[in-house]
Amino acid sequence: MKNLESNEAGYVLLRRKPVMGHLPKTVKAAASVRLGSIYVNRQPLKAFTGEEEKKFLTGVLDVDPSHPDWPRHSKRFWSELSVKVPFEGVRLNIGVDEEGNPHDLIDYIKYRFALVHPHVGTEGAIPGGKHRFYLVDPKKDLINKNKKIQMRKDADKEFIKLVEKEEKMDWVLRMLSKSNPDRLSKIQKENELFDIKEKQPAKFVKITTDKNLALKAELERMTEWGVIRRIGNQVIYIDEVIGETLEDAVVYLKNKKNSGTLTILRAKLQEASRDTRIMK
Repeated sequence: MKNLESNEAGYVLLRRKPVMGHLPKTVKAAASVRLGSIYVNRQPLKAFTGEEEKKFLTGVLDVDPSHPDWPRHSKRFWSELSVKVPFEGVRLNIGVDEEGNPHDLIDYIKYRFALVHPHVGTEGAIPGGKHRFYLVDPKKDLINKNKKIQMRKDADKEFIKLVEKEEKMDWVLRMLSKSNPDRLSKIQKENELFDIKEKQPAKFVKITTDKNLALKAELERMTEWGVIRRIGNQVIYIDEVIGETLEDAVVYLKNKKNSGTLTILRAKLQEASRDTRIMK
């Protein structure tokens, strides 16, 4: 069953994927599309089984669950069930009372049918695949949109703090950009960081708030100057792997037992950068 729970709004939207082809948009929008019955192991797909079916279909079918014809009527109901899905989608009331009784029984049946139907996915599963329809939780959509807004607000706050410290600007650029901050003016750095913030706010916040940012940026600079090497994700000093990843290398170098290695690396970085300046 798809992971889509009831929400405070009390409803979900069943929407359809766009109708493909070369027809005009107005024709595609007006096209009649239905989520219909399918057979599984020679039996129509059911939204409920056992006691649930008796609970929710009592009063819907023409016979009582105790009637000998109940299985035949049940089979006919599921084999004939279909949901018309217009261009804008169909709103299904999925609210239930404290005892689990639906506010709108037919809508609830359609919703449960959509949940188990192999042609229906959740909103995140829209692209490609076998899904021709998808369920949208309006509350979840609002929450996700607000999360993105909050992330952009956080990125803006971090950007304002960042541009006050040019050294930290250099650190972030080394982590998020291919540009060499040593060759950029402060205005160029600020412009590039602004573009990164706008395009990748979550990544921008993660890097700017990383407590190990300074050391990571230092390791990136060591790589630029050839003090250490990077092969894939590995961080290598001479022939020794000091980290399978950058994170591992940070842990290694922050260990007091390896403080001597960090001192040597910093000395070599200073020497390499000084020798280059002298040659120039």
